[in-house]
Amino acid sequence: MQEEDQHLPVHAALIVAAGSGVRAGQKQGRPKQYCLAGGKPILRRTLEAFLFHPEIAAVVVVIRAGDEALYAEAVAGLDTDKLLQPVPGGATRQLSVKAGLDALEAHTPHAVLIHDAARPFISAACISDTIAALDTSDGAIAAAPVTDTLKRGEDGRSAGTVDRAGLWRAQTPQTFIYDRIMAAHRAAGERTDFTDDASIAEWHGLSVALVSNTSENMKITTAEDLVMADMIASGGVTLPDVRVGSGFDVHAFEDGNHVTLCGVKIPHDKGLKAHSDGDAGLHALTDALYGTIGAGDIGDHFPPSDPQWRAMDSTVFLKHAVALVAEKGGRITNADVTLICERPKVGPHRDAMRARMAEILGIEIERVSIKATTSEQLGFTGRREGIAALASATVVFAAR
Repeated sequence: MQEEDQHLPVHAALIVAAGSGVRAGQKQGRPKQYCLAGGKPILRRTLEAFLFHPEIAAVVVVIRAGDEALYAEAVAGLDTDKLLQPVPGGATRQLSVKAGLDALEAHTPHAVLIHDAARPFISAACISDTIAALDTSDGAIAAAPVTDTLKRGEDGRSAGTVDRAGLWRAQTPQTFIYDRIMAAHRAAGERTDFTDDASIAEWHGLSVALVSNTSENMKITTAEDLVMADMIASGGVTLPDVRVGSGFDVHAFEDGNHVTLCGVKIPHDKGLKAHSDGDAGLHALTDALYGTIGAGDIGDHFPPSDPQWRAMDSTVFLKHAVALVAEKGGRITNADVTLICERPKVGPHRDAMRARMAEILGIEIERVSIKATTSEQLGFTGRREGIAALASATVVFAAR
């Protein structure tokens, strides 16, 4: 079916890149097709799949008016004579495709592969398969069988299960004998209710084959899709940098009428002997946070020999550790403190402690845990001579 004139494109690709792409590209401040995935513009990745394919002789891109500089940046350095001058698109995808088809008419291609710029991971095999299917059909589209259970919704509730037998998810490229899809677009005229080129072809009476494509061919639509595309293009999912720090502190009892634990003042027949307010829970947690960034311990930052810290509220120490973690780009996700003592009873004050710690850490209260235990009357805590505290903190940093 192919013409053997080496001077004319036999198969041409039409890349649709005329959308605004604001949903996915908002974070990078440009339409999604010009955003980076794995350090390379998405449009460039898509173009390379077609430009470097041996069966594709010409490629035209339909772009949005005003995006000329972004387009030039995306294609800079592409060493190929297959890439034609870009074409301005229309107000709808259908009109943009029609503009691209019109631009290809002078090149008299035998077939045209219409592909979304936002599908950068199309495989060479899928491109070849849709072309091969034209031997027996007017057109062929990449598609994947529906494997999820489908539900019909009414007023936000499931109203029944839809039979998924015979259902496919349409993708691109959508490949057609050029003259036939051109005729279908011309016949469609001013109609704009078609959702893709295959629906125009079907309406016009053309036969369209389904080419099963189970390889990665995602369409980037949302900001989350763009993140996933970046992971794929970078060679896989990059895990965040998760660090866990631990801390321990102990203070003896002395004469007094209260103790301060985890930021809460608790009436007691003893006080805690310390240079500061003796809050063993906050001291242990402060050291745990320092541990996630390799910042030493509480004594390095607030030396007990310095009189300015005498009787100091220990929330000052914890806030300092929180600030240092934030400066390093860390996000605190969990804090867990265990208090070891026979008295006072921690249970009645647990919720107030968690709320106070959550406030200082800037996290939800469900991310803060406080536990209390005894040492079964063993050791100094068992003899009611003092209080000990263990703490751990989890901090997440961006992937490195």
